[in-house]
Amino acid sequence: VQLQASGGGLVQAGGSLRLSCAASGSIFSIRRMGWYRQTPEKQRKLVAVIISDGSTNYGDSVKDRFTISSDNTKNTVYLQMNSLKPEDTAVYYCYANVKPTYGSGSYNDYWGKGTLVTVSS
Repeated sequence: VQLQASGGGLVQAGGSLRLSCAASGSIFSIRRMGWYRQTPEKQRKLVAVIISDGSTNYGDSVKDRFTISSDNTKNTVYLQMNSLKPEDTAVYYCYANVKPTYGSGSYNDYWGKGTLVTVSS
């Protein structure tokens, strides 16, 4: 299972960016997908996650500014980031909890390589 993220970059404070992450490979089912972010000084923290039933969960610092959505037909998750702030600057990692087609039948966590989001003041 591979996760390919795209959409990071440089934006001014108050601007918007949209991240995408596509899961590929031998996927039987996806239980949840989402985004975490990490700065050099801090631990990796939850940004947003979407569950297979459509429910969502957001980190406190991004509520009302970020929106996560998914296209289950494409195994893709999107993160619309609005009203960006300099403190949103981080490497954003795509995450998925996936049951592979082949294996023990259990769900495993997978991570993408990360995409850098830089918000200038």
